[in-house]
Amino acid sequence: MRSGPDTRLMAGPTESWYLEAVFTPGTPLGTRLDDPTTPVRAVQVTEVTTVRIPSGRLIVDSPWPDDDDPELRTRSGRELAQRIPPGAFRVEAAWTEAPYEFMGEHFDGRTVAAIRLCITDAPVTTWERALGVEDDIEMIRPGDRTGFSSEANMGSFSDAAAWPALTAPFRAFWHGCQAGNRQPRETETLVDNWFERTSDEESGADLVAFVTEGSSAVWLGRTETGEIATVSVVDECCSAFRAPPS
Repeated sequence: MRSGPDTRLMAGPTESWYLEAVFTPGTPLGTRLDDPTTPVRAVQVTEVTTVRIPSGRLIVDSPWPDDDDPELRTRSGRELAQRIPPGAFRVEAAWTEAPYEFMGEHFDGRTVAAIRLCITDAPVTTWERALGVEDDIEMIRPGDRTGFSSEANMGSFSDAAAWPALTAPFRAFWHGCQAGNRQPRETETLVDNWFERTSDEESGADLVAFVTEGSSAVWLGRTETGEIATVSVVDECCSAFRAPPS
């Protein structure tokens, strides 16, 4: 039986509320931090695709090589310490809208505010920060965010064992750009180019890439029995709202 959760990893009330609310269409999420007159609302949850994780080892990180690596070698992705059952899992995106006007033109401000890997459909009862295999829990304090940053504004769910093969199209694209040969990436585009998918048939594994802005927090949603129900990624920029509604 799983012991009680470590309080250093537990989400606070506002974070727990947001992780549920952003995937509940119709929910008002407050107002944008940079514009208190602009309301933000959860509007839709869409199924993006399925991703195969046959090793049960999950990387949640940017698929791009490091900017400061002239050789563009395979970077070590942030593998989660928590293993998941080997299998194929549904990927869902939460969309929000924050209407605004710019130079006389109106926009709906639609964007992907969060994305999740659905391990089971069981209800989530607790949320906790997702530690990486190299993270030291002794360094984690209540309120700290754990996750990844991406200068390329992209994150991904990927099988860790097949990471080099699954990220190869991104490295090849970068190499081509540096050589002045900007060809389309050898990836499958999904949902009007909001997402990309790569596959490695030798291992039977996939990677699904998604748009982020800067830093992203990674959360584990656990069931009442302590099993992992979902792995959620929240765009820190999108969740920077003034306050949840009372």
